[in-house]
This record gives sequence, structure tokens and C-alpha cells, in this order.
Amino acid sequence: MPPIETGADATVRLRITEIFASLQGESSRVGLPTVFVRLTGCPLRCTWCDTAYAFSGGSPRSVDDILAEVARHGLRHVCVTGGEPLAQKGCPALLTALCDAGHSVSLETSGALDIGGVDARVSRIMDLKAPGSGEAAKNRYANLALLNAHDELKIVLADAADYEWAKRQIAEHALAERCPVLLSPVAGSLAPAELAGWIVRDRLPVRFQLQLHKILWDDARGR
Repeated sequence: MPPIETGADATVRLRITEIFASLQGESSRVGLPTVFVRLTGCPLRCTWCDTAYAFSGGSPRSVDDILAEVARHGLRHVCVTGGEPLAQKGCPALLTALCDAGHSVSLETSGALDIGGVDARVSRIMDLKAPGSGEAAKNRYANLALLNAHDELKIVLADAADYEWAKRQIAEHALAERCPVLLSPVAGSLAPAELAGWIVRDRLPVRFQLQLHKILWDDARGR
């Protein structure tokens, strides 16, 4: 993907894969009508990625243009996602502009890039990549210390080994004391009921979640 040139906030341009309105399918905001702004590009290649179409392509757009399209949907909640949004240098400026426009903004990020520059008004929904993703080595553990009660940490699990790994991370880094922790099964790899049973058995201080958009629309693009 060619780099996007960025300058002052008024001239920042980002490569956008799609902007659409739907229901939030994950996090504590699940079920809320939300505008999704999907940025193009990602430095990771998780084995279970369901948005590979956002790895390349997209169209360069100004922050003002993005804000105008978001406003046309008439929704308060906005989720900036990808790909990996923070792979584009203009992403923090977009997040701040959305907050300034009065939106309740969340950012879905892989956890592989520094989240320190994100506007404090943004809820950072950050992944911690389990070994089954094939990208656990990319985890930026320094990010964990930056998380607060306004943020959420998501761990997607493919099997029992991933679950045991997640339990260790939660204990070693006191993750549940920093922010809500969300555990999700990889669709088609780990039975949801099995993961739910483990969480109850171990009295794990986490929230179990399924991806609502996959249940409603079978993961159709733009939904």
C-alpha cells in the first residue's frame, strides 16, 4: 500500500477501505448502532483474520471528507477499525477530529503498535494476540501499562492452549485490574460453549463474547 502523505491536521489524508453503519458486534458496546470507518493496511497476518480485504486498496480521503460521511449516517457512536488503523500516521488526527465533532469514539487495534498517542477520549479496544494467531511475537507489551478503565482488552482464542496462555497473561499482568478483558472463540475452531465452560470453571474475571455481526449476517462485508 503506498504511504499516505500527512501534514497539518487540516490536510491529513488516510486510505479508507469502507465507511458504513451497522451494529457494533464486539466489546461492551455490542449491539449499539455504530458508524464504522475501516482504514486500509495492516502489518500483521493473523491466521484467523476476517478482514483481509482491507490489507490493500482503499481510497485516499481527507479528514473533513471522512467526517462529512460519518455525519450523514446520523449516529453518535463511531468505531475506527481496519486492518490496523494505527499503521497510518494520520489515524490519531482522525480520532481527535471525531471526538471534537461530538462522537463517542472507539478504536479497534491489534496491540502491535504504540497506543500512547491516541486521544484520551477514545476507548481503545486492544487485542493481545494469542499464539494460535501466529502473531504473538508482535504483541507490544508496553501498551498494557497504558490501558485504563476507559479501554478494553480483547483476546481471541483458537484452542485450549490459547486459553491457558490467556489465563497466564491475565494473572501475570493483572489485566482485569486495568480494564475489562474480553475473551472470544475463533469461529469454527473453538466451540463457544467450551470456552464459556472454562471461564465459569476457572472463575476467570473476564467477559465472554461472540461476534454479533457473524451471528446476524454471517460476517458479510459492510455489515
